[in-house]
Amino acid sequence: MHVLDAAAQTVHTYPGGAESLAPRIGVSAGILRNKVNVNNTTNHLTLAEANEIMSATGDHRILQALAQEHGYVLARIDVGAGDDRTVVHHLLDLGMAEGELSRTIHDALADNVITCNEMNAIAAAGHANQAALIGLINRLRAAAKPGQVAR
Repeated sequence: MHVLDAAAQTVHTYPGGAESLAPRIGVSAGILRNKVNVNNTTNHLTLAEANEIMSATGDHRILQALAQEHGYVLARIDVGAGDDRTVVHHLLDLGMAEGELSRTIHDALADNVITCNEMNAIAAAGHANQAALIGLINRLRAAAKPGQVAR
């Protein structure tokens, strides 16, 4: 999806549309509609406004579209500074995610045809696997002692 299409969909699917969202980001509804209109050449959405829209709506399809346009994928990582789970817990999460990815691929290949739905399931399992790995890395980083070198 093109980033401008993602921005338009984000604004138009927000409850109340541009009229409701615009005051939350400090612009008029008409200007916001123009900024996300792919046919408008006078008003343009800034990165700061796109960030405000994503923060206000909780909808990150603009970010997803940007990543996709440049060959990246995004996976939300719900690991914060207050994560008190152990490294072992994160290792187990990773093992479960890897197992789910393998199972999903195995099931999809059972009939030697991968359907669109199966591909979507494989992608979702792959993203979950990446998220688990990044969660483990973040937990290890939090446990690392500043100034010490691993050997």
